[in-house]
Amino acid sequence: MIHANAQSVWIAVGLLGQALFGARFVVQWLHSEILGKSRFPRLFWQISVAAGVLILGYAIHRRDPVFICGETTTLAIFCRNLQLVSRKKTAATQSQSIDGEAP
Repeated sequence: MIHANAQSVWIAVGLLGQALFGARFVVQWLHSEILGKSRFPRLFWQISVAAGVLILGYAIHRRDPVFICGETTTLAIFCRNLQLVSRKKTAATQSQSIDGEAP
């Protein structure tokens, strides 16, 4: 009984830690949405997605609800930022084409 309670406490601590860690990305994501663009280069988000997929795979293998929850959330944010970076690059390319400059 004591072991089960201790495990529940540690899961709660882990979830709180993941929530706080993930909150950084939520703040960054909301900031990017307000600006309509990401403030980080595409490579940063590509590495983040690759790492997130690997960590999520590990978390699923371990059946760890703390990491599964955290990685699922951050992966969604990483992918959204990649979309914002791509949209910015596409808009810049279209703008250059309209102005008569080579893309």
